[in-house]
Amino acid sequence: MSNVRPLKATRAVREPGKRMRSRLLDAAVELFKDQGLAGVAVADIAAAAGAFPSQITYYFRTKEALFVEAACREVLYVARQAEEEAARAATGPDYNRVLVETVIGSPGLALFIEALSLTRRRQDLAPQVERTFERLHAQGDRAYAETKAARGWSGGDDPAVTARRFWTLALGVTLRDGATGATTQEAVDEMLALLRLGSGGGEN
Repeated sequence: MSNVRPLKATRAVREPGKRMRSRLLDAAVELFKDQGLAGVAVADIAAAAGAFPSQITYYFRTKEALFVEAACREVLYVARQAEEEAARAATGPDYNRVLVETVIGSPGLALFIEALSLTRRRQDLAPQVERTFERLHAQGDRAYAETKAARGWSGGDDPAVTARRFWTLALGVTLRDGATGATTQEAVDEMLALLRLGSGGGEN
């Protein structure tokens, strides 16, 4: 007799695993936002998720791998929220302003920057970050192109170029201003100025 599971049975086994993974990520990201990677123990995450420490090892192997996945998921959430809010903008400058104000200073971006630093030492975790950049750029490209077409904006750079420049600037501004003690508003103002400079004033 074949040992192959019916498709319905296989899905029934996988669904609880997906839910547990999601619970662990949800619990971890809140703890990491408050305390950073170094301040959180595996046991803390397990307790917050109503799980066992061994389940973290089973699903993610290490705390560092869990951190990187949680940070990548969180920055994608931030990007989606920013794109949804910016889609209502009436002008190109307004679109940029909403994007920047939503992204700069967000805990999700701060976590992602910490994940980038971690992957310099842990190259085995780099593929997760690379996939996240691909999704950030693709989602940003699509969102900007759709809004630009819907509003009838003329001029401006190619959407793909715009999306890449946005995230490059967001990471750079956050890193530098974080190191110099600049306020979130100062970081927002700086990034908006850089976007205007790069786009030659933006769309109408």
